[in-house]
Amino acid sequence: MRLEKCYFCSSTVYPGHGIQFVRNDCKIFRFCRSKCHKSFKKKRNPRKIRWTKAFRKAAGKELAVDPAFEFERKRDVPVKYDRELWQKTIKSMHRVQEIKGKRQDQFIQNRLRAGRKIADKNAVGEIEKNKHILEPKVIDKKKIGSKSRALKKARAAAVMDVEEEMDKVDRRLGSEDEEMVDDDQDITDVGHDIKVVRPAKKRAVAQKGKAKVKRKVRSAETAMELA
Repeated sequence: MRLEKCYFCSSTVYPGHGIQFVRNDCKIFRFCRSKCHKSFKKKRNPRKIRWTKAFRKAAGKELAVDPAFEFERKRDVPVKYDRELWQKTIKSMHRVQEIKGKRQDQFIQNRLRAGRKIADKNAVGEIEKNKHILEPKVIDKKKIGSKSRALKKARAAAVMDVEEEMDKVDRRLGSEDEEMVDDDQDITDVGHDIKVVRPAKKRAVAQKGKAKVKRKVRSAETAMELA
């Protein structure tokens, strides 16, 4: 079985497949598909079409020069049929294909190695350019200590303000009790009023004081974060 090569893309043309064109000078052109046939009729150059073997070899993407190609040369020498020679020829054909495949793979690996070096170099340059993103954040212990001390001071000042307000409320409530007793009102009623009024006022003042402490501490924290 004779396997031909496509004139345009150099792919294999099996018997009974493809298109054959015979020119006026009796030169035969074989094409694997209509795509190659149309490109040939449009007078396109196979070396300038990226999907052809000619372009890939010219661009150095495939193995073009190698001693393994010498084994497949066409020899127009008549040879007498010999069974042993036939068997050796079949074995050698398989061996040649194996050697060509290994050489082609090695050639591709060598070709891609240069691209890997360029990619590594670009990656290193990108890392150097954005080095500040990868660097860990430096923690300033002095700054953290000053912030914590400022927060403690803010909390203490807020607590002192609340205690002063509580003392003022206690003094005001005590003076109100004394005025109520001086007005010759019933002591039981006064005591009843004191029991009802004083805890309610104290609770309200305590809640306001806690809210005020939280606001002051929150404001101090935000101020320190902005600083």
